[in-house]
Amino acid sequence: MIESQRHSYHLVDPSPWPISGSLGALATTVGGVMYMHAFQGGARLLSLGLTFLLYTMFVWWRDVLRESTLEGHHTKIVQLGLRYGFLLFIVSEVMFFFALFRASFHSSLAPTVEIGGIWPPKGIAVLDPREIPFLNTLIPLSSGAAVTWAHHAILAGKEKGAVYALVVTVSLALVFTAFQGMEYYQAPSTIADSIYGSTFFLATGFHGFHVIIGTLFSIICAIRQYRGHLTKEHHLGFEAAAWYWHFVDVVWLFPFVSIYWWGGI
Repeated sequence: MIESQRHSYHLVDPSPWPISGSLGALATTVGGVMYMHAFQGGARLLSLGLTFLLYTMFVWWRDVLRESTLEGHHTKIVQLGLRYGFLLFIVSEVMFFFALFRASFHSSLAPTVEIGGIWPPKGIAVLDPREIPFLNTLIPLSSGAAVTWAHHAILAGKEKGAVYALVVTVSLALVFTAFQGMEYYQAPSTIADSIYGSTFFLATGFHGFHVIIGTLFSIICAIRQYRGHLTKEHHLGFEAAAWYWHFVDVVWLFPFVSIYWWGGI
């Protein structure tokens, strides 16, 4: 902590990354629309915007890690604010998935005549929930146990044990993603197949996207743990990753029960 600082709050230095991130998001949005409508240069602008966004994310988070780990700006008060912020982010994610599940229940509990009065709609082939879906339910639960193992290892000061546990977490996440990709490849229906296809692929697809984000989150935590950034007193970054991962695990149970089993049995 800087000696001249007389309070527990972190007043950040001026940074170019907010404006660069905004410009990258603008280029990505405009380029994406141009690409979808086959405008010349749309793909190039989209690629440029995504590259700019990824670069901004890397250097901005690099600065945050330096401020928290090397410069000591993340005091107890700052960490508390970050915890509240991340919890509110998870609440917003809960609301997002609630909307998707609400759409699925709305159509499945009272099928309309437009879809034949039955669920799944007439003519829609569905996956057997006792095969890959059931296996892909056991894998997130196992990965949740692994990330809890990593948390206890950090609190106990066992640095190597925490790294091993995070490697197990990431490995299980990669297996889950591979199985979901295989499931999508073999699926007898598509997102264009009635309301069942729309709700099924939206819910499970967005969950898969969250798994990928959580996997990257865990990889960064494993690297930081290996480099000695995380201690038993200061590991907020890992705690955020663990909360996010447990949220992803819990969310998966809802599509498995409500979409796979309700639609497949």
